[in-house]
Order: sequence, then structure tokens, then C-alpha cells
Amino acid sequence: MIRLAPALGASAAWAGLVRPRLQTWGATPVPALAPVPGDDLVPARWQTTRGVTIAAPVERVWPLLVQLGWQRAGWYSLDALERLVGAGDFAEGGSADGVLPRFQGLAVGDPVPLGPGTALTAVVVDAPRALVLQMAMDPVHGTPSAVGDRARLDWTWAFVLAPRPHGSRLVVRVRAAWSPRVVGLAVPPLLEPVHLLMEATMLRGIARRAASAG
Repeated sequence: MIRLAPALGASAAWAGLVRPRLQTWGATPVPALAPVPGDDLVPARWQTTRGVTIAAPVERVWPLLVQLGWQRAGWYSLDALERLVGAGDFAEGGSADGVLPRFQGLAVGDPVPLGPGTALTAVVVDAPRALVLQMAMDPVHGTPSAVGDRARLDWTWAFVLAPRPHGSRLVVRVRAAWSPRVVGLAVPPLLEPVHLLMEATMLRGIARRAASAG
């Protein structure tokens, strides 16, 4: 029991102090808890809320959001890692540095491809305020969920913009629910480290591109 004490203490510190900070990277306590568009679509068992302040108005940030995607403008993150997981085929060879006019017509119901044969669906397109993407997927294969699948991961990805006196604020929220419950034993531990790395890099990438566009 004595030998277990350090491990239990470390586990408690991770769960109580470190993990909540990683799940709300860049978000202040109030935005991290405040509702955003799309929250009503998934009864979340897992949620992250992250944010970044951008030295550019929302009108310069929004075009970067609606062109996200595989074989589109990319993810503004780590392109090499995206290619490794099959999501790195981009229209310009890598994540676009600027606005690509041919991808600016995103509407509700349009697909936003994640990779070959799999895509999110735009369920909220409220320019220049909110973009919400949603997908029901097979958590084992990463493919769209089919009727009768025993395992299912339903998730939303919300991008919410708000003006600030000298720029804008971008908050990004992921909510996920799954079945059966055993899926929850694997999803958070496997996804959280990579998700944090990719999303934090993406937020910085969006901020840099929007600021440099002026």
C-alpha cells in the first residue's frame, strides 16, 4: 500500500490538476464552461474547449475556417502527422497559407472530408460567428457509422468567433458521446495527447495566418 501511494498521488494530480488544464488549453474558466452552438447535438461524455486570441478581425478568420479539410485547405496543424494518419492530402500540397476562393461556399449539409471515404458534415454555418461540424463514426475503423453498428462515436467540432477590441477570439469545442460504454475506456486516453497537440497547433496556425493576411 505504501508503494502504491506515489502512483495514486500522481494519478490524482493528473486527473484533478493537469488533465482539466489540457482540456481547456487557451480558454479562460468562463468560456470553457459557457454553451456554444452545437452543444445540443451531442450529450457529451467527453468535452474539450480551447481558444486563442487573434490579432485580426473575425472577417479575416472566418474564411480560414470554412476551407478546412482533407483535399481542401488542410488543418493548419502538423502536416507531416496529418499525412501519417491519412488526412494530409491538401489542395496546395500542405496546409494553405491564405484564402482559397473555391472552398468558400460551405453550406449546411456539405461534407468536410477528414480523409479518404470519411467526412464530417457542416451542421451550423453562421458567418462569421460559428461553424459546427458533426460526424457519427465507427471508433475502431474511423469510417462513418452504419445502421446496426454495435460501436459508435458521435462527435461535434465547433468553431466560435467573437470580436475583440483589437482582433478576435476563437474558441474551439469538441464534444463526444459513444456506445457501448466500454468505448469510453479507450477513447479519452488514446485521443487526448494527440488531440491536444494537433488542435493547439491548429489554433496557432489559424491565428498566424489571419494576422499575416492584413
